[in-house]
Amino acid sequence: MKILAFSDLHLSRGHAADLVAASEDADMVIGAGDFCNHRQGLEQAMALLDGVTAPMIVVPGNAESDKELRQAVNKGTTVLHGRGTTVEGLRIFGLGYGVPVTPFGDWSCDLSEAEAETLLNACTDADILITHSPPKGVADVTSQGASVGSTAIRAAIERLQPELVLCGHIHDSWGQRGVIGNTLVVNLGPTPNWFEAGP
Repeated sequence: MKILAFSDLHLSRGHAADLVAASEDADMVIGAGDFCNHRQGLEQAMALLDGVTAPMIVVPGNAESDKELRQAVNKGTTVLHGRGTTVEGLRIFGLGYGVPVTPFGDWSCDLSEAEAETLLNACTDADILITHSPPKGVADVTSQGASVGSTAIRAAIERLQPELVLCGHIHDSWGQRGVIGNTLVVNLGPTPNWFEAGP
């Protein structure tokens, strides 16, 4: 399958237009969270993506809750948060939110490492793992040089060894990629990113 993936749209009209246009060549579109800003504008974000022509799978970022995202998504979009799905034989599992808990305050949707571990334990097999937050030590470095990724997500990658991990969240690491075992980890950012995957 030809997969178009992105994260951290944050209501950008220009990036949304690029993604909608690119989706014409995709078999599946993956969005790794943060469609809006500070829990505001989620319906507007979904309207910007309304022209996406391929089936879309998304996880919530820390800017929107699981419930809010499920209520706002367009027809043909699947929301994953602590659960998985299978598409054309591809096993896909998703975990949203900021992990570990961010310093951003009450508006931010976050999980502790323990909470993330509990949700990730529901996954026994995956070809693609979609997480809003990156794993500890890969594509997770801030502008201050701090590694702020999730140890629970990294442990799940080491256990499951999916083909791909697609994430976002840390803007200073957009476009960064690395490998954990046999798994490619990519911090997507809001531009079109292309992958090929199949059973």
